[in-house]
Amino acid sequence: MRIEKDALGHRELPSDVLYGIHSLRAMENFPHRMEFHREWYQALGITKLACYNTYTSFLRAAAEKFGSIPSAVSRISYEVLESMGQAAREVAAGDHFSHFVVPAVQGGAGTSINMNINEIIANVAIGKMGSGPGSYELVDPLEHANICQSTNDIVPSSLRVAAMRLLLSLEEEINLLRASVEKTETLHRNHLRLAYTQMQEAVPSSWGMLLGTYNEALSRDWWRVSKSLERIKTVNLGGSAAGTGITVPRYFIMEVVGELQRLTGLPVARSENLPDATVSQDSLVEVHAILKACAVNMEKMVSDLRLLASDVAGRKELTLPAVQAGSSIMPGKVNPVIPEFVISAAHRIYANDQVITSLSALGCLDLNAYIPLIGHSLLESIKLLSASCLALRTRLFDKIEIGSHTSRETLFASPAIATALIPYIGYNRAGGLARLMKEKGLDVFAANSQLRLMDQDRLSAILQPGNLLKTGFSLHDPEISSGT
Repeated sequence: MRIEKDALGHRELPSDVLYGIHSLRAMENFPHRMEFHREWYQALGITKLACYNTYTSFLRAAAEKFGSIPSAVSRISYEVLESMGQAAREVAAGDHFSHFVVPAVQGGAGTSINMNINEIIANVAIGKMGSGPGSYELVDPLEHANICQSTNDIVPSSLRVAAMRLLLSLEEEINLLRASVEKTETLHRNHLRLAYTQMQEAVPSSWGMLLGTYNEALSRDWWRVSKSLERIKTVNLGGSAAGTGITVPRYFIMEVVGELQRLTGLPVARSENLPDATVSQDSLVEVHAILKACAVNMEKMVSDLRLLASDVAGRKELTLPAVQAGSSIMPGKVNPVIPEFVISAAHRIYANDQVITSLSALGCLDLNAYIPLIGHSLLESIKLLSASCLALRTRLFDKIEIGSHTSRETLFASPAIATALIPYIGYNRAGGLARLMKEKGLDVFAANSQLRLMDQDRLSAILQPGNLLKTGFSLHDPEISSGT
C-alpha cells in the first residue's frame, strides 16, 4: 500500500495502481460504474500529448530567444516532458484503461476525468524514470501532467476529438448501408407491390420505390453527418479555466491546437472566442440533432420492414433473415431482432437528445458543469448509430428476401388497383370495378371481364410495370392516345 495526500488529507491506495487520491475520492463520491468511453479516454491522451509537445517547443523557443527560461516562469525538465509524452501516447493507444476508474456520470465539470488521466500519465512516466507509482517528487499530476491546462479546456477539447473520430466512422457506416439498400432497390426496381397509406391498401407502387425512400433518407443522413465535423471542429484548448488563458503562455495558446491537428489529422481549430467555446455547447446540440434525424429515418425504415415481414401482415411478400432462435419455449419461432435492436437504439438516442439539450442549456455564467454527461451521451449516440448501420447492412439488407411474384398477384387482387384506371374509365366506373372485386373476391382482370370496361389487352398494357411506375401520365402515352 502507499499513502497519498491532497488538500483534504491523506488516503491509502494499493501500491501498484496508476490512479491516485483524486480518482479514489471520485470513486467514493460517485458510487456507480457506468463506464467512461474508451474513445474519449484515448482522445484525452492525444490532447495531453499535444500539450506536452507544445510546452516543450515553448521552452526551446524561449531558451533560443532569451538564452534561458526567465526565473518567473515555471520550468519542467525535458526528461519529465519526454516521459509524460510517452505515457500520453500509451493512453492515446488505449493502454492502462483499467486504471481509469472515474465513472461516466459525475459532478465537477470533468475535474475527476482530468485528474484520473493526470495521475495515470504521472505514474506511468514515473515508472519510465525508474520509480514506483506515487513518487510525485519526480512527476506530479498537477505541477507536471497538468501543465498549461485546465479541466475546462482539456475535457471538452478531447471530447470533440473523440466525437470527430467516431463521426468519421459513422459517416462510412451510413454510406455502406446506403449502398446495400441501393443494391436491393436496383434489384427490385420494377417489381410491383401494393402501397399502403394509413395502413390501408392504397395504390400500385414497387419495391424499388419503397427502398428508394430509404436510400434517399440515408443519403441525406450521410450528407448531414459529413458536415458535422465542421460544426464541432473549434476547440477551447489553451483557454484555461474560463477561456481567458490565465496561467498559460501566449505562445502555448497560439500553437497547441495546431499541434493537436497535426497529431490527430483532424480539422480542429482554435476558437476565435475562447470564453464562448468554454461555456457554450450549442454546437453539440446541433450535431446531436443530426444524429437524432438519422435515428428517426432508421426507425421508420425498420418499423416498415418488421411490419411487412410479420405474421400479422398475412401473405408474406418480404422475409427478414433468420439470425437467431426466437424463443426459449416456442419451437421454430424467429423474431425480428435486428429491427427491434435498431428501434431500441433509436429511442436511446432520443433520450440522449433530451439530456444534451437540457444540460447544455444549464451552462451557467462562464462554464458548463455537465460536460461529462453531455459528452457521454453524444458518444453513445454516435456508437449506437454506427452499430445500427452495421447490423442493418450485414444482418438484414444483405440477405433480405422479396417475393416479387407474390407481390404482383396481391396487387392485381386488391381493389386498390382500380385507382390506376381512373384516367381511362373515370372515378365512378373505377369505383364500381373496385366494389365488384371486393364483393366477389375477383382480381382486376376477372372483374373487368364481367363489367367490360375496356379491352383486356389494353388493361394488360395499362397495368405493365413501366406504365404503373412512371411519374404521372402524358397525353402522348399510347395507353391514353389509343383510347376511344
